[in-house]
Amino acid sequence: MRAQLARIIGSPEFVVPERARGFLCYVAEETLAGRADRLKGYTVALAVFERDESFDGQADPVVRIEAGRLRRALERYYLVSGQADPVLIEIPKGGYVPIFTHRAAPAPTSPAVEEPLAASVATPSSAPPAGWRAPTVILAGLTALMVILLGILHLRFAQQPATVAQAALPDSPTLLVMPFASLSEGDEAPLYAAGLTEDILTQLSRFRELTVLGRETTRSVPAAADWAATARELAVRYVLAGSLRVAGPEVRVTSRLMDTDTGTVLWAHTYAENLRAKDLFAIQEDMARQVTTAVAQPYGIIFRTDLQKTANQPPDDLEAYACTLRFYLYRAELSPELHALVRSCLERAVARFPGYATAWAMLSLLELDEGRFALNPEPDAPDPVERALLAARRAVELDADNARALQALMMALFFHRDVEEAVRIGELALAANPNDSELLSEFGLRIALTGEWQRGRELVERALARNPAYAGYYHAVLALIAHMQRDHDRALTEIRQANLEKFSLYHAVAAIIYAERGLMSEARAAAARFAELHPTFLKNLGAELAKRNVRPEDRARLARGLRAAGLPVPDTAAAGAAKPPGPS
Repeated sequence: MRAQLARIIGSPEFVVPERARGFLCYVAEETLAGRADRLKGYTVALAVFERDESFDGQADPVVRIEAGRLRRALERYYLVSGQADPVLIEIPKGGYVPIFTHRAAPAPTSPAVEEPLAASVATPSSAPPAGWRAPTVILAGLTALMVILLGILHLRFAQQPATVAQAALPDSPTLLVMPFASLSEGDEAPLYAAGLTEDILTQLSRFRELTVLGRETTRSVPAAADWAATARELAVRYVLAGSLRVAGPEVRVTSRLMDTDTGTVLWAHTYAENLRAKDLFAIQEDMARQVTTAVAQPYGIIFRTDLQKTANQPPDDLEAYACTLRFYLYRAELSPELHALVRSCLERAVARFPGYATAWAMLSLLELDEGRFALNPEPDAPDPVERALLAARRAVELDADNARALQALMMALFFHRDVEEAVRIGELALAANPNDSELLSEFGLRIALTGEWQRGRELVERALARNPAYAGYYHAVLALIAHMQRDHDRALTEIRQANLEKFSLYHAVAAIIYAERGLMSEARAAAARFAELHPTFLKNLGAELAKRNVRPEDRARLARGLRAAGLPVPDTAAAGAAKPPGPS
């Protein structure tokens, strides 16, 4: 196996940087030494990439990126020059432990075969790179011993299959932020550009569905470097670059996002602000927010680009990251069909990647939707709110700063009737990522239902401003809030923009608003559609409104609105809607 490792390292067809060679040598030698259980991202980062003990794999994804590069280089080597090699070395996706497979019994050797092997073992190009800390010494004089070792290990692996370490996280899109270039003279402009780059990195790191290269990598790249060459070197999928110019009181920032697969510019924008009107740091933060939300948030440029790439992928073949894309499609539509598909996909994702906090959070929200929207109920399973709470707690345990995990916990606690704790967690989530449109809309609605209608309205309006492309749910929430605030013109305008045909509660809100405005034909049509999609809601009206923590006076008003729309609200249900919720 060591001979095969030396053969690969010494091959001109194994085209990787020195640090990737060190990566391969380290994980191979650790596995052969019986220490495969130690091969985690943290240990690899310290041993190979010279990170210190403060290394954080979420903030600095160097190990995952280099592992992907290494897998592709090994595949290429075996396709080009390693087709007849006796030992196959693979690093399965999802871990860092190599698998050694003896492909066939070695053919009788001859000097023509042995000489290149001995040379590849002895040449400096095959030696581990400087700074590599693992104790690997490969000497040409031990070639014969290697052959014996190969035979012994072949017997061992024939009897005992190799194991693969479970990965904490799946692959996700990788983004490099190039240092923003200063196009102005003077000492201050470069500082402005550096500060803007730092703010963008900080805000991007809050979106867990995206892997952003760490600050060390960004700082090591010259602002004038060729982005395409840099992207190839670092094996990233997307590059964000830009420039800053200061002319008198005006600050102008131009930014653009490039797709390294196609070499195209996916998005570009120019921002201008006046230093006399705004503080520099406020300008810097606001520009960073605008860039980040356009590029990285759910339904942003990267989301839409990746969704197109996976659009034709069959549901049963969806990878973990593709599941998260489909989750946001479901959230935009809230249909039973997508609910079932995405829940099944996420269940497979967390089984394969039990450390994937974002997938646990999304699964929690889908379990909750089973209970609150009566989507695809599982009769023999535990209560969906309890399942949602367990999954959300698991997500937060894995990543306490993950906004989606905190959102899921906030939602599960809210439907568990622990409203005070739900609001506390929601505030933490908002602090973790104040630009996340999904979080803003859900937290805004929860805040509104507690009676803070105006603050809830402002939060949902922020979500709408950040995500106008997939805004049906936000318009529906704003319609409900406007109705409860007796802003009937706004309510009608918002509900006409929602159009969530497969979402049952949208039709309930629409029926109430249309009846309020005297549009009875539209009210009856919406009421009929609501009764069709959620036939048990009216029978349990009091309980349905109570579990959403709707205040007694608001429950009574909603019950009257449903009855005005022509729905058969039973007297007992209407009375129950006005009672405060009991313990449950």
